Amino acid sequence: MEIERKFLPKELPDDLTQFAFHKIEQGYLCTSPVVRIRRSDNDYYLTYKSSGMLAREEYNLPLTAEAYAHLKPKADGRIIEKTRYLIPLDDKLTVELDVFAGDLAPLILAEVEFSSEDEANAFVPPKWLGEDVTFDRRYHNSTMSKK
Repeated sequence: MEIERKFLPKELPDDLTQFAFHKIEQGYLCTSPVVRIRRSDNDYYLTYKSSGMLAREEYNLPLTAEAYAHLKPKADGRIIEKTRYLIPLDDKLTVELDVFAGDLAPLILAEVEFSSEDEANAFVPPKWLGEDVTFDRRYHNSTMSKK
């Protein structure tokens, strides 16, 4: 189960280079239900996500680089490219800050994942995270993949 809230940050931390990050490329074979392929650095995945906004089922299966390369041309719409910075909020929560490249630049989105819906609903975000867009489908990567 994936339980996350999404935000449009008002500002960025001063020095992003101090945080761990991943170079991500992903495409969508289907958006209803969501079937996604992703390269994260040198790891490759096929992901299924059920419908939902705050909480939804998510299953990740490993792919080889060859399988990813075979599936990539079959993706509908744009291939999304982004750098994901991992910014700790506390001992338990991490902000995944996505800085988009290509024709989605200069979009920046932040996601915070939770262990329960109660935890997600009780979360008080720091001001820099900005507007909560969890329930705005325009900010789902599957929606943004459509040209």
